[in-house]
Amino acid sequence: MVKGVSKQVIVVQSQDKKLFDQAIFILSDDAVQNGAVTDDVLLREAKRLIRSPSGQRKMAKTVPPILYAVLGAVLTGGIWVLTVIY
Repeated sequence: MVKGVSKQVIVVQSQDKKLFDQAIFILSDDAVQNGAVTDDVLLREAKRLIRSPSGQRKMAKTVPPILYAVLGAVLTGGIWVLTVIY
């Protein structure tokens, strides 16, 4: 149990209740303390995050997963060759 901590949240009700009833967003302390952020802005941002693919923010270009697989295979092969040689 955590005592003495108070957080503000936004609860967005789901339109389609097949999978989720609601989404809960915990507001950052900066958003709460900064009076310039309105309830409407917070709700729009929460809905935007819900609509985005996988609920994730768009990130910069990332390394494709196949590259990790190739690098892992090369590293494993290299270690195997070193153990056979020595």
